[in-house]
Amino acid sequence: MAVNPMQLMKLRERFQIFQGQHPRMAPFLKDVGEHGFREGSVVEVKVTTPEGRDYITNMRVTRDDVETAQILHGLTAEK
Repeated sequence: MAVNPMQLMKLRERFQIFQGQHPRMAPFLKDVGEHGFREGSVVEVKVTTPEGRDYITNMRVTRDDVETAQILHGLTAEK
């Protein structure tokens, strides 16, 4: 799988916009990544639409999930 440098630059720009619009999310994810995201943890996600409909799911974190998160962190870490 080839990585397109232009897409990476676009992703970085979008991530900066996201951080500006949601300033508490990055510190939350950093804290979870350092202390809570490990094998056996449960991640639950809930989305509520403007109409009030809820979508909820969860997953138990596996060793493979932890490895994938570490790889993603390596891609996004500030150099």
